[in-house]
Amino acid sequence: EVQLVESGGGLVQAGGSLRLSCAASGFTFRNYAIAWFRQAPGKEREGVSAITTNDGSAYYADFVEGRFTISSDNAKNTVYLQLNSLKPEDTAVYYCAASYTTYTGSYLVNHYEYDYWGQGTQVTVSS
Repeated sequence: EVQLVESGGGLVQAGGSLRLSCAASGFTFRNYAIAWFRQAPGKEREGVSAITTNDGSAYYADFVEGRFTISSDNAKNTVYLQLNSLKPEDTAVYYCAASYTTYTGSYLVNHYEYDYWGQGTQVTVSS
């Protein structure tokens, strides 16, 4: 069965870094879009970043402001999200999501409905 498992979250001080991983099983990465979302307590879920596995095109939400980097290792069926210069407002549960699609574009960050979801990993940034 299709599974997405996030890892790498934790507690970090403001200005610190974390690397999140999304390990996929039950399918190959060919012709997939993989995205990261986050949800803070009392807030709506928001898209953070997305990547297309065929060509590696990457897209980011405006609030990322160059601080995060998404990448993929297709041989390992794993997508990473490098979080740098973290702020307390980045505190949230971070989820990865995936769908089979060859479409590309920034709409994959916020305006695409993904089929498969992980259960999330907690990122907590202290001030």
